[in-house]
Amino acid sequence: MPLDFLLRWLSGLLTVILLGSGGYILYQWYEGELISNAWLILGSVMLLWSFLGFLPVLLLHRSGKDEPKPIRSSQVQRLIRPDGSEIHVEFYGSEYAPTIILTHGWGPDSTVWYYAKKQLTEQFRVIVWDLPGLGKSKKPHNRDYSLEKYARDLEAVLSLAGQPVMLLGHSMGGMILLTFCRLFPEHLGQQVAGLILVDTTYTNPLKTTIFSKLLLALQKPVLEPLLHVAIALSPLLWFTSWLSYLNGLTLLTTKISGFTGRETRGQLNFSTLTGLKASPGVLAQGTLAMLRFNETEILPKISVPTLVVFGKSDIATRPFANKRISREVPQADFAVLTPAGHMGLMERNQQFAQAVRVFSATCLGLKQ
Repeated sequence: MPLDFLLRWLSGLLTVILLGSGGYILYQWYEGELISNAWLILGSVMLLWSFLGFLPVLLLHRSGKDEPKPIRSSQVQRLIRPDGSEIHVEFYGSEYAPTIILTHGWGPDSTVWYYAKKQLTEQFRVIVWDLPGLGKSKKPHNRDYSLEKYARDLEAVLSLAGQPVMLLGHSMGGMILLTFCRLFPEHLGQQVAGLILVDTTYTNPLKTTIFSKLLLALQKPVLEPLLHVAIALSPLLWFTSWLSYLNGLTLLTTKISGFTGRETRGQLNFSTLTGLKASPGVLAQGTLAMLRFNETEILPKISVPTLVVFGKSDIATRPFANKRISREVPQADFAVLTPAGHMGLMERNQQFAQAVRVFSATCLGLKQ
């Protein structure tokens, strides 16, 4: 979501200030311009924090019994697309079980479904895929990161299922599902039995995030130019992003934008590191595409049962956006994860899996 990218920019700027200031203070002390040893201590602490600040941030969080890991499946298929991208698709569970296709959000890759893959495969076949440009999927040659491109990619993944399936999308993944509904309405009720939209929106995400009025005012004069700068300076921004992880700032921005304070040490660290793997240039291009997103008109035309799941305290996509989707989609209901933010699928993973399990079983006509 755009909020994540903006926070990454801010953390990168603060990282440069912290590192530069610490180095400058030590240099001035060494040259004799700053005489007191207090300056030596201050400069040393600032430099030390620049590279080890992540440790106290993580240690202040509790350790969980089952911390997420970047697990990959041995059952893999790759789809080559007309634009040159290659989609990495993974399969979990029995091939004879009813199927759920999971589409992740913008920034992480399909390993973000760590808990869902474990908790749903006893009853379902779970198919996950990396959006082209992220994870193990190759980016398109034509630099097309539009929602329409990803919706067409989702149709290609759907063709691998061979039976009516559930489609589940988180954050930008939910936006892709809405675009899919507009482009391929003939699949609804045929190959697609139902939809699950998680912490997502129906329009430009700047309109449904925290500080929306301010961000919308800054979109054209500030945010869009910054995104183009990020594309041009992607390697530099990637470097500062990793420095921001070392000083703990990226961990803090992930915590603010995604969690509510109940997350474990491993959940926070995993979510942060997964997002850092992605190229800032790719993320910027996808974010620009999201700023042009608007699928308001498709909502009343969606003809399959739909479950809208959202974290009660989500600030990246505020709950009113999810509630509007559930009101305007004819056969929709909603489930609230609490306490949870944008990453409720991880922070409240058991509650999330239960909601998905019950709704999917109903749509697919399974006995519970």
